[in-house]
Amino acid sequence: MSKSRWWPRRILSGAAKLFTLGTVTAVSATLFGVTSARQFGIRYETIPILPAGQAPLRILHVGDMHLVAGDRTKIDFVRSLAATQPDLVVNIGDNPGGVDAIADVLHALEPLLEFPGVFVPGSNDFFGPRNANPLRYLRAPSTTTRPEELRNAIDTRKIFDGFTARGTWHRVDNRAVTLQVSDGIEIQVAGTHDAHMQADDWPGFPSAQDTNPLLKIAVTHAPYRRVLDAAVADGADLVLAGHTHGGQVALPSYGAIVSNCDLPTGLASGSFPWRSAGRTALIHVTAGIGASPMVPLRTFCPPEAVVLDLVPADQTTAY
Repeated sequence: MSKSRWWPRRILSGAAKLFTLGTVTAVSATLFGVTSARQFGIRYETIPILPAGQAPLRILHVGDMHLVAGDRTKIDFVRSLAATQPDLVVNIGDNPGGVDAIADVLHALEPLLEFPGVFVPGSNDFFGPRNANPLRYLRAPSTTTRPEELRNAIDTRKIFDGFTARGTWHRVDNRAVTLQVSDGIEIQVAGTHDAHMQADDWPGFPSAQDTNPLLKIAVTHAPYRRVLDAAVADGADLVLAGHTHGGQVALPSYGAIVSNCDLPTGLASGSFPWRSAGRTALIHVTAGIGASPMVPLRTFCPPEAVVLDLVPADQTTAY
């Protein structure tokens, strides 16, 4: 065979191998991401934040279920969280994964409604998922309230009426409450509507004239800096948020490559201090239980519910 004929065949053979390798890699990565998105688990974290001598307080921090109707595995996992016996449940929103998932959302969370709880909404409590280029998520934060979303509206009132029907859970979007939890412990909780929807309006904590709260907790769906600044400056001891999915697509030894808000990617999940107006408080961002049904992938960022064991500052062991 002449050299002039041999080189084109070699080039084509090399291109075919590269194409095959790229295809296999992409398929493998997709399968890995889908599998990882189904590996539900509970992460436990101990936070030494209470006064000396105070009994521990357990918070179950859940959110970003994005529950698709009929997802029995996820429903069973969420229902099983009642076994953690929390003193307070904090739900940071984005519960349904579609307009037909309301009954399953209420069924999944039913056992947790037995405990004192608070909740705020995320955009996906109002609008079902829409088709989108998954790579767009990697370029910039997503947007909300487009015309196609308005045509895919979820019956939010039905969900939230179900949450509050027993009188144990309280909605705290742009409002605040004082709660009695374990052994008569009094806490104040203030929250915001979804900052990702530009709907947040920090309400401030209730007046402390007639109360003596053990803790002031702030709750928000999306941990935008303006919300964290306002909550910490106003006296929050602990701020709980979600929305980021922990980056959803993370890299080994690096972590999240996006946060889907204005936080640095290194703060896309977990606990970290935040300083505002001369005060410092602890922020905790959960990586969440689910992912968008349109992009049901998670890599190196497993879905989670989080149990936060608050203990006295001189105690570091969970109960």
